[in-house]
Amino acid sequence: MQEVGLDREISPLDGRYRDTLAPLGEFFSEFALVKARCRIELLYLEALDRTGLFPPLGDDERSRVASTMETFSDADFERVKRIEAEIGHDVKACERFLREALLLTDPNRIHFGLTSADVNTLAYGLILKDYRDEIQVPQLRKLIGTLVDLAERWRDVVFPARTHGQPASPTTAGKEFAVFLDRLLRQAEQLERLPFRGKLNGATGTYAAFVAAFPKFDWIGFSDRFVAALGLEPSRCTTQIEGHDALAEYFALVSRINNVVLDLDVDLWEYISRGEIAQRSVKGEVGSSTMPHKVNPIRFENSEGNLAVSNALLSSFSDRLPRSRMQRDLSDTTVKRNIGVALAHAYLAIDSTISGLGEIDVDERLASAHVEESPQILAEAFQSILRREGVDDPYESLRRATRGKRITLEEMHEWIDTLSIDNKVAERLKALRPVDYVGLASRLCDDAIQRARAWLSR
Repeated sequence: MQEVGLDREISPLDGRYRDTLAPLGEFFSEFALVKARCRIELLYLEALDRTGLFPPLGDDERSRVASTMETFSDADFERVKRIEAEIGHDVKACERFLREALLLTDPNRIHFGLTSADVNTLAYGLILKDYRDEIQVPQLRKLIGTLVDLAERWRDVVFPARTHGQPASPTTAGKEFAVFLDRLLRQAEQLERLPFRGKLNGATGTYAAFVAAFPKFDWIGFSDRFVAALGLEPSRCTTQIEGHDALAEYFALVSRINNVVLDLDVDLWEYISRGEIAQRSVKGEVGSSTMPHKVNPIRFENSEGNLAVSNALLSSFSDRLPRSRMQRDLSDTTVKRNIGVALAHAYLAIDSTISGLGEIDVDERLASAHVEESPQILAEAFQSILRREGVDDPYESLRRATRGKRITLEEMHEWIDTLSIDNKVAERLKALRPVDYVGLASRLCDDAIQRARAWLSR
């Protein structure tokens, strides 16, 4: 028998990570979905009352509608679920609950003309829009703000660069963080603007039930206004369900954000493994069950794993949801219940990355040493200057002298002495140092920081 208080959750989201993910329960729990469905039904009831098609609601009735919408409780949720257990239909259970709770003189106007997909599409639209605005974008703002601070702090710190894993023209640590800052900023701006869609047009998208009851009323205009008032984009021409293309666009955007963060995680892991970025140890934390010295990059590894799970689910959603048999099948309902799981793994990942970024420092001495120990990276600078001076094919000459070799700065200078070039040019080449060969890295860093700060200040 299970001991009292001993957890037996199947998902780590409701077990190991419960405390971190507590705010997401307001959006993706079963309670949140039922509450959103009832909210849509009640807002629709109020909008229908304003049309004058039915006798007006009384003051007491309007008060009960407003109170039920504002104070939906655990007891209300439990009542809906008991009704659902009896009748086997989740949205119809909400309708019956509202009939009980509101005690309208004419309860037939509740759920008038609607199909379950109208309620569900609008409920999910509201949930996702609110999650995006209240949780997702603020978390991205925190991540971007953290990257701004690091890019600014390490703006001028010389840092090794590698292409194909090999030493390449150096950069600055600030500029490398600015790269991810710039990428995330672009995606975040798109996320803020992304519209969620909703439909309110009946069982097969023809408004047939509405028109049958009130043939002269402008149901399309009413539907458009109602959906838009929820902050959603009206989807007029649909089958029983909204096509979910907009959801696929959202999932693809979230996946792109995940991939940028994943790219950052992997790069930081590599920099940490080389010692160019150091982690500050957390007091009392253990890095290994057998090796006491270990300080593992667990924040970035945790993020990497959660991003992989999130993207696997998001890809599946994007593939599955836009397709439905004929007018509809119920597979989309089952799939949509897992949206919160995918977004929760992404939330966990970004939270871990932010924590990891707060525990790192650039080892400036080692980073500089790694740049200086590869003087062959100046071959790019040399051949560019010599091209300008009209030297015949300096690239090929330098390729023969440096490719695949570890040579010293002195040997590079000896090569310069073999050239028939002006002394001033030779002196300029010899004056170059790997740590000085960072181009406009600091300026590029400033540019990314400036644009990010402008967005953060909005």
